[in-house]
Amino acid sequence: MVQENVYYATGKRKTAIAKTWMTPGTGKISINNRTMEEYFPTETARAALLQPLVLTNNTQSYDIKVKVIGGGITGQAGAIRHGITKALVLIDPDLRTPLKKAGFVKRDPRQKERKKYGQPGARKRFQFSKR
Repeated sequence: MVQENVYYATGKRKTAIAKTWMTPGTGKISINNRTMEEYFPTETARAALLQPLVLTNNTQSYDIKVKVIGGGITGQAGAIRHGITKALVLIDPDLRTPLKKAGFVKRDPRQKERKKYGQPGARKRFQFSKR
């Protein structure tokens, strides 16, 4: 969705959903009305969500506002990365090729496998007793 220099995209990963708005600016990133450093204390999560911006040399070109719900730190960072990628493709369709080659355009389909009945987990079994 495009509205007067505001580019909106939704990113998803695991059970996290990130609504992303990008506007031309100075590179300020706001996640749930907090700064990126405040919201993601780990460097790996911050690096993951900045990957599409670093790849396309747009780290200081856009202000990004994100509303993210669900999931944990890794899932939320991946969802934001997916949302930023989709917004960048909306802004400039020529960026799709390098972003796709890096693997950021496609949503990561991996989900947690459900626990089965009669077992302690998804794959784990209770110890077998012959006697």
